[in-house]
Amino acid sequence: MSHGIRVRNPKTSLGNGGRGPTANWPGGWDGGGGRGGDDFPNYNERLRRYRLGLLLALSSVVMLFVSFTTAYVVRKAGATWDPARNDFTSNWVALSLPLRMLLLNTGILLLSSTTLEVARRRAAQDVALAPIADIPGIRVNDNRSLPWLWATVVLGAAFLAGQVYAWRLLERSNPTFATNTSSAFFFILTGVHAVHLLGGLMALLYAGITNLLRKPPETRRIVLDVTAWYWHFMGLLWLYIFGLLYFAR
Repeated sequence: MSHGIRVRNPKTSLGNGGRGPTANWPGGWDGGGGRGGDDFPNYNERLRRYRLGLLLALSSVVMLFVSFTTAYVVRKAGATWDPARNDFTSNWVALSLPLRMLLLNTGILLLSSTTLEVARRRAAQDVALAPIADIPGIRVNDNRSLPWLWATVVLGAAFLAGQVYAWRLLERSNPTFATNTSSAFFFILTGVHAVHLLGGLMALLYAGITNLLRKPPETRRIVLDVTAWYWHFMGLLWLYIFGLLYFAR
């Protein structure tokens, strides 16, 4: 059947007074989805809390890059007084960007968001199917998100390696690289983004470990869901940085 479910020959019936067929059945027995009593937040509440915490953390990242953008625009538009010319002049030198490499890196990052979204949705399906996993006659194939998760890890590592190569290309193609202010902004914007993406890569590895350690489906889904939100944000942030560096150079 679909969604990784196979039906075995049933050997028992419910006959449990109208309660769920297993202790994990949502709404059965403990009223908390089989995941604790009234003092322990249920799965949906935990997911909302972690998402809210992530959004609060990302707000600081947004403010950081807003400040970088402001400094970039002000410095680019800035001018100094030249007594020889009796006029204001700008020493800003536009960079020759390695566009092909940057476009390739962009495609890799967007592809990684696609694979991670598939992993996130499959993890959500595992949670939905978890309550029936212990029903006699039903076998649920979990960990279906794991291959897509590892694919995202590989693509994320490829993006970071591509960024390092793009930095080398930038250094080779710009004679004034060492003294050019615009090159410093390029490294600041792309470097800080790469550090944040590396943090997301570590979170992906942790999400994979939770799968290998056979953590509960709810825990695995929460870790993967929050990480996916962070990763998608990093993808959108890179599109913004790329556009800023290209159109405002």
